[in-house]
Amino acid sequence: MRIRLSDLWRLSGTIDRGPYALVGAIGFAVKHNLDRLLATYGFHREWGVFNYWIPLRDVAKITDLRSADALFLGTMVLLALPFIWAGVAMTTKRLRSVALPTQLVALFFVPFLNLLFLLVLCVLPARDPTSENGKATNSFFPRLLPETALGSAAISLLVTVPVGVGLTILGAQVFTNYGWGVFVALPFTMGFAAAGIYGARHSRSFRGYLLVACLSVALLGAALLAFAVEGIVCLVMAAPIALPLAAFGGICAYGLQGRPLRGQAPVALSALLFFVPGVQWTEHLVAAPSPIFVVRSAIEIHASPEAVWKQVIAFSEIPAPTEWMFRAGIAYPIRAEMFGSGPGAERHCVFSTGAFVEPIQVWDQPHQLKFSVTSNPAPMQEWTPYSHIDPPHLHGFLVSQGGQFLLTPLPNGGTRLEGTTWYRHGLWPASYWRLWSDAIIHRIHMRVLTHIRDEVESQPHE
Repeated sequence: MRIRLSDLWRLSGTIDRGPYALVGAIGFAVKHNLDRLLATYGFHREWGVFNYWIPLRDVAKITDLRSADALFLGTMVLLALPFIWAGVAMTTKRLRSVALPTQLVALFFVPFLNLLFLLVLCVLPARDPTSENGKATNSFFPRLLPETALGSAAISLLVTVPVGVGLTILGAQVFTNYGWGVFVALPFTMGFAAAGIYGARHSRSFRGYLLVACLSVALLGAALLAFAVEGIVCLVMAAPIALPLAAFGGICAYGLQGRPLRGQAPVALSALLFFVPGVQWTEHLVAAPSPIFVVRSAIEIHASPEAVWKQVIAFSEIPAPTEWMFRAGIAYPIRAEMFGSGPGAERHCVFSTGAFVEPIQVWDQPHQLKFSVTSNPAPMQEWTPYSHIDPPHLHGFLVSQGGQFLLTPLPNGGTRLEGTTWYRHGLWPASYWRLWSDAIIHRIHMRVLTHIRDEVESQPHE
């Protein structure tokens, strides 16, 4: 197929996998180099592949953007718009070529999942939508499955869910990885395998494939809860990434209907049995160092820095939390205790699960208090039907490295109090889990800062 420049902008028509892959590779190469040149020479910033997921590492929220950061991101977005439109146009053509719903082009915008989505579109051959799609297969394995859709769905779930439980335990407790194997490879291949077995005897509806794929992961979560492997909070956090990946696995299985692989349910099951442990084992062997993230939160207090400082170094007991995340089991601060003064003193910030031990590094009264962290309590207490569970991710997967309070005097006589936390987490994809960890740490900051403000402002000051 010959590609003309005008084809990059039109939504109509189809495109084969070879030209689609070629256009995608050239388009990414051109865009990445333009981005790198603009960032390097226009804004004097480094730019790599991972910056497409985390453009600015030290900015947790868009409201924290400085004017220079906002200008940089705005320029990068403007440069990306023609490439985004071309990508959407070509992906729409490709979906039409493989006879999948064009609405799936929305996956083009889903981080991480879009990489897998585009890779699959580069592999699937073109398909005639009018071809026969319901003929039964003569393969041995599919003939063992029930004729009915409900029976095939039940068998697929009875096979994939127990295997999924075993692979989760293998990844989390044997390889001690909470990463791509558990959160990406497992839900995708479970959805693919469940849907593949479901449609092995007869072709089923697109909706049926999606339902069985998503149900496999939902039942996996229920089983992990029932067998005391995980708690409710972590399962809820994992759901926004696991369910779309499972659905995408179901879509891939649906796309194989009517092709030579059609009816080969053992292939789908083999992907679950061998691909997922392979990813988990590879992660275990080449474990990457956890990145350091930064969260900053600030509040204004109608009091002098000297008055605020007294509460910063050791604040009194905070009332019981009302925020849903703390009531659901996330660890929350209760009080702070100071032992000694000046550099070398030790501050204990007592949380609901234990105390952070914080040796003081900088004691610049009443402007800056900076400390490292030598001991971290568990980040949460899991909601579970059992009295207590102790999954590995409660130990060493979310670790505070240090913190800081900055007190800045304001023209009106008040103080701007800013709290900062530097932390690591060993959960992957890192940028997805950062959305949760940044939000949690920001709420912890605000619980402390608000309490300090209320305590200081309730006291009489000269």
